[in-house]
Amino acid sequence: MSTVSAYAATSATEPLSKTTIERREVGPHDVAFDIHFAGICHSDIHTVRGEWGPVTYPMVPGHEIAGIVTEVGSEVSKFSVGDRVGVGCFVDSCRECEFCLAGEEQYCDNPGMVGTYNGIGPDGKPTQGGYSGAIVVDENYVLSIPEAIGLEEAAPLLCAGITTYSPLRHWNTGPGSRVAVIGLGGLGHLAVKLAVAMGAEVTVLSQSLKKMEDGLRLGASEYYATSDRETFKKLKGSFDLILNTVSANLDMGDYLGLLTLDGTLVELGMPEHAMQVPPGALIFGRRRLAGSLIGGIAETQEMLDFCAEHKVAPEIEVIEPDYVNEAYERVVASDVRYRFVIDTASLR
Repeated sequence: MSTVSAYAATSATEPLSKTTIERREVGPHDVAFDIHFAGICHSDIHTVRGEWGPVTYPMVPGHEIAGIVTEVGSEVSKFSVGDRVGVGCFVDSCRECEFCLAGEEQYCDNPGMVGTYNGIGPDGKPTQGGYSGAIVVDENYVLSIPEAIGLEEAAPLLCAGITTYSPLRHWNTGPGSRVAVIGLGGLGHLAVKLAVAMGAEVTVLSQSLKKMEDGLRLGASEYYATSDRETFKKLKGSFDLILNTVSANLDMGDYLGLLTLDGTLVELGMPEHAMQVPPGALIFGRRRLAGSLIGGIAETQEMLDFCAEHKVAPEIEVIEPDYVNEAYERVVASDVRYRFVIDTASLR
């Protein structure tokens, strides 16, 4: 066992506080690495505050993790000391079900993927995430970070990046594709960059025009305010694919009406209430409403390599660990452009 500093949630209502946690000994197939940067995902906040189900406290959040390898197990073949590596939203899965065998570990159903935090690790203890100085993970769930990507930039790619990359790839985004992105936040701004890099024509749909300059700078061709009813009339039947990156309950009839024949609207956010979907909005136009959950290990590595090749990186604000509670409040208030990343130097 080793002891490292971390920032942990002790309840759903208390602020995160500095503490120490134990990491398991490095086993034959394990990779130990010092964490250099950890992104703050809105999912961290939902989980910390008990909004997505039971939580085992104290809990260290963080599933956008980048760092440098310090030790590898005796049977590790993929990594060496000094390598630049990352860990995303899960650190284990059954490795036997049809989904794991197909490289879709995020959909493991036997009994499911093991979350990087608030899960139960192979040692039978609760998993603890990236707001900490170091971590030990099985090599099969560790990613290689290309030299062309800064570690601070790589961290958000391991959740926000793959969450948007995976549906774009699954629905065959490429030259000639007409893609709309709902929301220009942590997920949305990367969705724009990735879709543009794939050759798509991209439109941002945001509640207001206050981020319009950013959206166009990031590569979008058009930017519309959804608070304006004329937007839905003007853009009716315009898109092959719509990625919904926000967690608000939207009028699904309005947004499905923006799809062309055989178009797909993909839910990436998790609304608080059940969605009301008018059947006619699907039937007339043979449209689809779908969902997507992060990506498997192979696809996440593919995403990192794609971002390195196409120079796709998140827009980030680097903070110290003791600013995490203020950062949470700013995320909830949508006061970040576009991802907070914790510099964990003081925790190592």
